[in-house]
Amino acid sequence: MRLPKLLFVLVASLLWLGGCALLHPFSAVQPGMSRDEVVARMGPPGAVVAIPQGTRLQYSGQPTGQFAFMVDLDASGRVSSVRQVLNARDFARIEPGKWTRDDVLREFGRPTLVDRVASWPGDILTYRWYDLQDLFYWVYLDGNQVVQRAHPGMEFRNDPEPRN
Repeated sequence: MRLPKLLFVLVASLLWLGGCALLHPFSAVQPGMSRDEVVARMGPPGAVVAIPQGTRLQYSGQPTGQFAFMVDLDASGRVSSVRQVLNARDFARIEPGKWTRDDVLREFGRPTLVDRVASWPGDILTYRWYDLQDLFYWVYLDGNQVVQRAHPGMEFRNDPEPRN
């Protein structure tokens, strides 16, 4: 009886790992690949931005997805790093009072939504992301396009109707 249970666990684990590869196709992008190889494999990026080391290809799932992959290329056009940046660790790098709209867009790509409210003097950039639950990350810009606040919040979607 132990063998079938072990076999089940092994098969389930392999299916899970295979599913992760399908959900995260950027695992196929490896350091040292050329820009042309990345584009042939992943398609054209949503944006291309200059970074001090070279160029960044942005592949964002925004506005409806919860990912943004940054493929950094060195000066020779080869992949130096690939990472998914919509996560708590990367959001924590935002420095209110120092970062600008351009910094946020370079590091995280396009937002899900750019909004304004009467109680805030500038734009609010909203990113959709996931960390054990559906979340938003809000970046508040002042009139000079400088970040003044940034924080996460819960996103409620597909919730059932309240019961009476």
